[in-house]
Amino acid sequence: MKRIFSGIQPTGEIHLGNYVGAIRNWVYLQDEYDCIFSVVDYHAITIEYPVEEMKKRTLDTAVILLACGLTPEKSNIFVQSHVQEHTELAWIFNTVTPIGEVERMTQFKDKARQHRANINMGLMDYPVLQAADILLYKAGYVPVGEDQVQHIELCREVARKFNARFSPIFPEPEELLSLAPRILGVDGQSKMSKSLGNYIGILEEEGDVWEKLRTAVTDVNRVRRKDPGNPEVCNIYTIHRAFSDNSMLIEIDKGCTTAGIGCIDCKKMLFENLKKELEPIRLKAAELQGNMDYVMDVLAQGAAACKKTAAATMDEVHRTMGLYIPG
Repeated sequence: MKRIFSGIQPTGEIHLGNYVGAIRNWVYLQDEYDCIFSVVDYHAITIEYPVEEMKKRTLDTAVILLACGLTPEKSNIFVQSHVQEHTELAWIFNTVTPIGEVERMTQFKDKARQHRANINMGLMDYPVLQAADILLYKAGYVPVGEDQVQHIELCREVARKFNARFSPIFPEPEELLSLAPRILGVDGQSKMSKSLGNYIGILEEEGDVWEKLRTAVTDVNRVRRKDPGNPEVCNIYTIHRAFSDNSMLIEIDKGCTTAGIGCIDCKKMLFENLKKELEPIRLKAAELQGNMDYVMDVLAQGAAACKKTAAATMDEVHRTMGLYIPG
């Protein structure tokens, strides 16, 4: 089977954007690929974070991945820092990656603007570590959103430069773009984010989910109930596209454009579909939180399996680079 690698940061509560844009797709991919999924805690420390919360965030993220349907029978699931070869390979890749290539990364520029008081080397080197994450396992495919395509392009460039300088041992991975709609926050303007307070967490209580939906921004040009709307500019309709079937989408499109249904009616329909999909995840997460030994065992087993692959790759890297290997 062709191998996939992808990761998710333990930066806080997993929200609908994370779920639709990544995790739900990962669950489907398990049946078609040899999958490796990581809680990438080393990526998370490039910005300031509450130290006392990192362990909990890491385990909570693992719980959600398992509750959503990732399974150790089909995938290796582990914590990035538990396989030290990630950072070792990243350092080696630093020696073949031109500074100009990482300086032009759009995400680095965005992060630098957001964290002006802490523009550290980790922020700039983030995509090189990401390349190491992927190539350490010689993954051929990486499921990502459009905002990560530039990083996968750099990953291919790093692989080419290493292969040309030393030996052709790394593949040039391809991105697997998600077909899921890009969901904005409940403000209808910004990317869904816990730090911006515009998110809906997939483990939130139903009452909290409804309150956020009830007050969420819709088509700003639809001021009154009798005004027709335009679903294509409404974020609520975009979320419907991720959770509602075609018959309901047709019904909403017609009702909105003719003012046959109001925004609250549309939100109530969405809320029912969200409940249907998210309730089993909440129940499974609660069960897992009561059995954290199992969660930690899954992570340990995943790390052990990945460690074997990582060690073999690094042995190959050391030899092809001419580094001294004792024994």
